Amino acid sequence: MAQILVVDDSNTMREIVCSFLRQNGFDVDQANDGRDGLRQLALDPSIKLVVSDINMPNMDGLTMAEKIRTELGNSAVHIVMLTTEDNAEMRERAKAIGVTGWIVKPFRGEAVLGPFRKLCGL
Repeated sequence: MAQILVVDDSNTMREIVCSFLRQNGFDVDQANDGRDGLRQLALDPSIKLVVSDINMPNMDGLTMAEKIRTELGNSAVHIVMLTTEDNAEMRERAKAIGVTGWIVKPFRGEAVLGPFRKLCGL
């Protein structure tokens, strides 16, 4: 059972993030787009944190976040966007949805360890 679900359509980015988090003691699972992420979150109630890209095929990260809150009715899981987007309108939409945080790529692992541990209750 995973503590963190990493959702990104880039295999390379998923592997970088997942590998770093595993090396630092997190249980991690991964999904290749928002639709896959939504499905995995519905199947695994132990996930405490979703780290997601925004721009993905099939279902983008913000739509997935909306569906986590509405269709799954999950207000407990923390959602952090890890994206190249740094658009104020997107950030406002994310905040209205209930997204917990926003990280602009490139991924700097050391900077997220403390916050991620706190969000996972570690």
